[in-house]
Amino acid sequence: MKDKLELIASKEFNYYEEMYKVVDFLNKNLSEKDLVFGITEKDDKHIINIYKEK
Repeated sequence: MKDKLELIASKEFNYYEEMYKVVDFLNKNLSEKDLVFGITEKDDKHIINIYKEK
């Protein structure tokens, strides 16, 4: 992984128990495009962040 990540998008969704599987799938299939996906939980919501490696 490169040294820095730039946040390029963020989206809030209703809580979904298996959302981590979606994020894992995206990371495994789009890593060669220098994209990294992250997930956080806040107030019964999931927030997916998309980062671009610099």
